[in-house]
Amino acid sequence: MSDRSELLLDCGSVSLIHLQVPGSLKFRDLAIRVVAAACKLVTAGTAELRAEFDDQVISAFGEAFNNAAIHSYKGRPLGTVDIDIEVDASSITLRISDHGQSFDLAQIRDPDLDSLPESGLGLFIIRSFMDSVLYQAGAPNVLSMTKQLQAVAAGASQ
Repeated sequence: MSDRSELLLDCGSVSLIHLQVPGSLKFRDLAIRVVAAACKLVTAGTAELRAEFDDQVISAFGEAFNNAAIHSYKGRPLGTVDIDIEVDASSITLRISDHGQSFDLAQIRDPDLDSLPESGLGLFIIRSFMDSVLYQAGAPNVLSMTKQLQAVAAGASQ
């Protein structure tokens, strides 16, 4: 398998997708398109709920990719970003891995939205839109994010 290949494995009711791209913003659109296509594999719920689900997952992923591309390899040789997507009828899990600079997720506080910050909103958006966000620093650094379609439905009924 080449460094820029996509692999889809259908394991019964769960699909696994892998994409590896250079850790550059030039490849952001490609990665987002793969995640958007994977969201279409989540088939539970109404079309309206799935549209909100898709928007939230794609927005959170875009922010996570930006962080990997902009911050992980800053001042370092360009590395790769691996994206693993696990999807079933009602949920999606995204794992974004890189070999760049790590950070402490627990130390990142929500921004002061009243001050209209120009940066620092990425993790806030990720945490707001995804049901579970975990980060493991190391070699590689891995950000894992999960979204359940039922959580979107619960939020819509409030």
